[in-house]
Amino acid sequence: MKAILFGSIGTLIETSNIQRESFNQAFKEIGLDWYWDQESYKQLLKKSGGTKRIEDFAEKNNTNVDAKKIRERKTSIYNEKLRSCITLPREGVLDVMQYARKHNIKKGLVTSTTTENIDSVFETLNKKIIREDFDFIGNNSLIKMPKPEPDIYLKAVNDLKIHPSECIAIEDSVESSLSAYKAKIKCVAFPGLFHIDDDFSLCIKSYEKLDISVFK
Repeated sequence: MKAILFGSIGTLIETSNIQRESFNQAFKEIGLDWYWDQESYKQLLKKSGGTKRIEDFAEKNNTNVDAKKIRERKTSIYNEKLRSCITLPREGVLDVMQYARKHNIKKGLVTSTTTENIDSVFETLNKKIIREDFDFIGNNSLIKMPKPEPDIYLKAVNDLKIHPSECIAIEDSVESSLSAYKAKIKCVAFPGLFHIDDDFSLCIKSYEKLDISVFK
């Protein structure tokens, strides 16, 4: 094993509820009477991309909105919230980081989110985890197709100069896990608070020929 690839921000810290609250605040500011409770948001998270979620929700509610503008405001609120507090890494993350350092294993943060979101994560972690801990950090400007397409993983293994069989990914949702699977990288499911009931076995059925070991 030459590299451990943390696939999403949510594999480092728990962010889903902060994301949900930020969406609701953005809706309120723009004059929409939308409110996403926890159960609704769990269902919406089954698809990647905040703009796409807003567009789909608007279509179901026969409402015309500027989804991109709402997403941008939501992102600003989200980053303000993160930067105003200290967030601890998810349980076990520091142990994995320490193990990788001890055994000279490369580490990647294979996210396809914005650089602004990544900056906020490192700020809220308050030096518990820093940029220099990673040999590769992805972002949305590096690829054409976001997750669940494999582009960001293919970019990571190329930059790290390793073969997909020489690393393992850690992902917090089925949608993001598919990105690793399509890149033929074995993946450990590390579901967050709003993904704990996701059926990761569906991914195994779709990519069973890749001999993927997924744990829930």
